[in-house]
Amino acid sequence: MAKLSASATAKILEICDRYTDEKTPLMMILSDIQNEYGYIPLEVQELVSARTGISVAEIYGVVTFYSFFSLTPKGKYIVGCCLGTACYVKGAQQIIDKFSEVLGIKPGETSADGLFTLDALRCIGACGIAPAVSINGQVHPKMSVDKVKNIVEEIRAKEGAAA
Repeated sequence: MAKLSASATAKILEICDRYTDEKTPLMMILSDIQNEYGYIPLEVQELVSARTGISVAEIYGVVTFYSFFSLTPKGKYIVGCCLGTACYVKGAQQIIDKFSEVLGIKPGETSADGLFTLDALRCIGACGIAPAVSINGQVHPKMSVDKVKNIVEEIRAKEGAAA
C-alpha cells in the first residue's frame, strides 16, 4: 500500500464514515482498517486524520501502542514466541533465536516471501505447557529448538515455497 489507490482511499474513507456517530471512533476505525489491509502505514493514518480531525500524532500513538496494530505488512503466518517467565526459564529465548535463524528475520520483521512474521510476546497464557509458540493463534506446546526447522519446513511445503 505504498501509494494509496483510489479504491483503497475510498474504502478507508468509508470505514471512517461508519463511525461518525461514535464519541470515540478511533479504535473501531483502526481495527477495521487493520482487518481489511493487515497494517496501517503513515499514509493511511494521515487520511484517517484528515477525515476524522483526529491528529496524526494521536493515531500514530494508538497504532504503535497496541500490538494488534502494525505499521508494516504482516506475513501469512504470524509466529509468536512467548517470552513470559515460565516460557523464558524453559528456553524460550533459544527458540525465538532459532526461528530467527531459520527464517532469516528478527522479531518484529516479516520474511521477504511474505509468509512469516516473527513476534516476541510477553505471555500467551500457556504457562502450564511452556515453552509455547503461537502460529496464527494455534498454540504449539512444549516447543523445543529441535522442532523449529521442521515446523517452518512443513509450512513452506504446504505453501509450495522453497526453504
